[in-house]
Amino acid sequence: MTEPADLVAEIEALKDRLATARTSITRRFIGQERVVDLALSALLCGGHGLLVGLPGLGKTRLVETLGTVMGLAANRIQFTPDLMPADILGSEVLETGADGSRAFKFIPGPVFCQLLMADEINRASPRTQSALLQAMQERQVSVAGADRALEPPFHVLATQNPIEQEGTYPLPEAQLDRFLVQIDVPYPDRDTERAILLATTGAAEEEAHAVFAPDELIAAQHLLRRMPVGDAVMELILDLVRAFRPEDASASERVRETVAWGPGPRAAQALMLTVRARALIEGRLAPNAEDVAALAEPVLIHRMALNFAARARGDSLGALIQETIETLDRTRAAA
Repeated sequence: MTEPADLVAEIEALKDRLATARTSITRRFIGQERVVDLALSALLCGGHGLLVGLPGLGKTRLVETLGTVMGLAANRIQFTPDLMPADILGSEVLETGADGSRAFKFIPGPVFCQLLMADEINRASPRTQSALLQAMQERQVSVAGADRALEPPFHVLATQNPIEQEGTYPLPEAQLDRFLVQIDVPYPDRDTERAILLATTGAAEEEAHAVFAPDELIAAQHLLRRMPVGDAVMELILDLVRAFRPEDASASERVRETVAWGPGPRAAQALMLTVRARALIEGRLAPNAEDVAALAEPVLIHRMALNFAARARGDSLGALIQETIETLDRTRAAA
């Protein structure tokens, strides 16, 4: 069993590596520190991320840079309605040998990588989405009746355009729940956009350099799960998740009137992992209540839904999450 002093030393060393990785990423993906931190958190937790933003905001650049910095072999798939499961998983072909013998040979698809960018995932048909879902959840694929494992680490960073819905197939709730976090990529502010123009339209650009190797990322994922989480933080996570379930006794009247269905236990698991990752990235040895508040929206927003009346009123899940956090904060302060 690891001694506490040894665990602290390991966490301190990992913090320094993460700071170096973060700096390398932000040299190429400029001014979007929160987006970078959430993407890094997804990888540190061994999970997948859903990048939501308009075209041209640098989502592809972010994934490419993450692959380089974290030492991962990356592939990209542009999803279209006519893309078939075999196009992403691979297929068996009949191969004839020099002696005339014939045998089936498996040709792996682009999903056999360590970091997969699934571009515009909601343009894929439900059949193709379900094939990717198996790879995301089970870390294996089934082709021609045989299960083929995806070697760890395996992560999916998928993108969605929040505006254009023509020719799309909305992701079902079961698949959305497999994404550890939803990462909203906003427009940059004016100063950031100026820095982007200067950095990307000259004769040379900043290059990313590998900071981690795949086995080091796996070791970091194991270390993260050994980080302590205080009872107060755990209780806050439970209070927050249960507060959004309309049938729960702790749910407010507003939640009961607004929410159609709330987050399940997987949401609490995601918060338990991501608060540790945020603490690590920010150079702390353990998470606190601020980490829970900061990660509530990216962890919960795709795991719950407004009812018809709330959507008709123009209510926002993000605003409801922030309102509920503030209510819990007041309750804890008064206790």
